[in-house]
Amino acid sequence: MRVLSFSDLLSSSMKTQNHESIWLDSIIKGNCISVIEALPENSVDVVFADPPYNLQLYQALYRPNQSLVNGCHETWDQFETFKTYDDFTRAWLLSVRRVLKENGTVWVIGSYHNIFRVGTILQDLNFWILNDIIWRKANPMPNFRGRRFANSHETMIWALKNQTSQHYTFNYDAMKMANDDLQMRSDWLFPICKSSERLKDKDGKKVHPTQKPEALLHRVLMASTNLNDVILDPFFGTGTTGAVAKRLGRHFIGIEKEQRYIDVASKRIDDIQPYCKAELTITTGKRTEPRVPFGAMIESGLLSIGDCLQDSKKRWKAIIRMDGSLQCGGHTASIHGMGAYVQEVDVCNGWTFWYIDKGNGFKPIDDLRLQYRKRLGTS
Repeated sequence: MRVLSFSDLLSSSMKTQNHESIWLDSIIKGNCISVIEALPENSVDVVFADPPYNLQLYQALYRPNQSLVNGCHETWDQFETFKTYDDFTRAWLLSVRRVLKENGTVWVIGSYHNIFRVGTILQDLNFWILNDIIWRKANPMPNFRGRRFANSHETMIWALKNQTSQHYTFNYDAMKMANDDLQMRSDWLFPICKSSERLKDKDGKKVHPTQKPEALLHRVLMASTNLNDVILDPFFGTGTTGAVAKRLGRHFIGIEKEQRYIDVASKRIDDIQPYCKAELTITTGKRTEPRVPFGAMIESGLLSIGDCLQDSKKRWKAIIRMDGSLQCGGHTASIHGMGAYVQEVDVCNGWTFWYIDKGNGFKPIDDLRLQYRKRLGTS
């Protein structure tokens, strides 16, 4: 596991090692804002951020049996005022915005203490919110004082760099497949870290107070990244993002300032065995494929001007014209419009409605579109 200091990063001037950026698949020790500012612009596909929650814990919390609750009392989670926290949030989000690719997305997770403030700042900085995801904890910590509801969820915001960046990665079909062929919802049920996953020190105490379960990161990365994408985690902690990214064939950049977390994360990631490439192939559907205009079929020679198209039952015939329109009787329309016209319906998918025999059987023109995509190397 490669660990870089901030000075290493600056002195490298983004030099490459074996044709690979030296900061890729590395943990960089330092302040997240300074480190992100040293990374190249438009170099990151996805950001997953688990920033300080600013929990505002002013006194110890005890269970009914008077045992002390081991909560988060770390100095990195403490801010003097809400304004101080907001200024910090705005600064790291601005840095993230610079390194995100134009179609990149950012995930931020938080509790009721901070997520609404983060959401406001995201919108103020012109990020475009796609979803808020509720992580519903299967085994939440109870409210020991009995003065409030048990805090049994955290919220993740998933946002685009800006509203105009519409070609972002969302592996819809893979999410649907993972959810038994049902559209994945925005409420996710996962337990907090189990005993086998929870990292502990030599005294048996948990290393990090807010370690996230790998199952949560697995779904985030499966939903919004592709093989070899680069994921930046500005608050790396014990390296959950890096561990899952390595296992799933993604690259990562982790930023962390606490050496004790870096030591644990380094060992953890070194022990990870990535899956084989064949195992990492995900389910895709038509919506993920690049659009092919019908006119391109004529330009490529897969179809010709004057070819006759028919429906599967050969009830209607239409002739292809030079501009890619179809003519049937005295009516002219696109492949979709003509299919709807002859059936007297409102809409029609012309790619699957129209058929032709090009010497290898009577097949839908969608088969020719697949051939075209293969020529382009996109299928």
